[in-house]
Amino acid sequence: MLELIFSALITIVPDYLYRRYKQGKRWGHEITLFNIWYELRWGLTSCAILAVTLITVIFYFHPSTRNVSAAFRTVTILSDRGGRVAEVYVTNSETVTAGQPIFRLDTTRQEAAVETARRRIDEIDAALGVIVTDIAAAQAQVEAAEADFRQASDDLNRRQSLAERNDATVSEQELERLQTAVSRADGQRTAAIAALDGIKLRQSTLLPAQRESARAVLLEAEAEIAKSTVFAEVNGTVTQFLLKPGDIVNPILRPAGILVPDVTGQGRFVAAFGQISVSVLKPGMLVEITCPAKPLVIIPMVVDEVQDAIAAGQFRPGDALVDQQDRARPGTVTAFLMPIFPAHLDHIPPGSACVGVAYTSRAQEIEDGEITGFSAFVARIVDGMGIANAIVLRAQAILLPVKALVFS
Repeated sequence: MLELIFSALITIVPDYLYRRYKQGKRWGHEITLFNIWYELRWGLTSCAILAVTLITVIFYFHPSTRNVSAAFRTVTILSDRGGRVAEVYVTNSETVTAGQPIFRLDTTRQEAAVETARRRIDEIDAALGVIVTDIAAAQAQVEAAEADFRQASDDLNRRQSLAERNDATVSEQELERLQTAVSRADGQRTAAIAALDGIKLRQSTLLPAQRESARAVLLEAEAEIAKSTVFAEVNGTVTQFLLKPGDIVNPILRPAGILVPDVTGQGRFVAAFGQISVSVLKPGMLVEITCPAKPLVIIPMVVDEVQDAIAAGQFRPGDALVDQQDRARPGTVTAFLMPIFPAHLDHIPPGSACVGVAYTSRAQEIEDGEITGFSAFVARIVDGMGIANAIVLRAQAILLPVKALVFS
């Protein structure tokens, strides 16, 4: 509307004044509703061309958007495992601090596993104490087997000496019996030594390994008990939290609630501009926004960062080819805004939806001599055209409460 009024003032109005005072044509006589196009054709044509040109230039170099919001991140309240809730320590909308417990799952099964692991450790410790007597008994058996082996060997050697002197008292059957006795005693000695080595190996390797395994099971069960209590990772407010003892919580299908951090999203706004504004949106541009949460207030911002990628172009590989025409929306350019005066963002909650206007300014390039002559003159005119969008934004700020409260 402002562009059209301005265009009419320098096209239609001069044309009408020329017809009225130079040619002497009067409204309602020579200039009527039926021949107004013919009489004011030059002014109307020039007004239409100039209005379209002004609107195009203003909205190209000073883009506006109705999608500005204070984006923020939420933290889902989840447990590491599923289970039944045993205790709830906070209520909905309660403010929590980092490290504060929120709820605890039932740990009956884990506590039983802890007790079993502890009993197993006690059993192994008792076995380690008893095995000392087993080693002593095995050592005694080894000594007895060695004594039997020496006795059998001495008997055999003595009988063989007599046999070598052709003593008729020593028979062949007796020598075979003594040799068998020596072999039996040697086998018993070997078995006793092996039993002793096995008991020592059990004392030094098997039982300690079993004890460490039991300790690992104990630590695992204690870790499961520790994970059964869910703590707040950051300071924030618990929302959508209606958990009661006895409820079932599942980390995939049934979260417990949402934690809104105190610091996430504060002071940083996200704005979506049309793709045609890619070439003019630059970090450092001045942006003005107004929000329903704080009506009748214009908040000056500055473009802190412009996202390189357009979100609408992303795709996830699947089992079907992606057809480009299936994308309903072309997508927008995402810009991140920071306030020039942070105090202006007071009383604007995260997630507020706002409208904004960005202003192109090439004053620095003109001062540095990068833009000179007629180009500098045109650049100053184009930069000054941003006042139209500034007026529109202020009109929106004034009308916004009326539209929201009266005409909604």
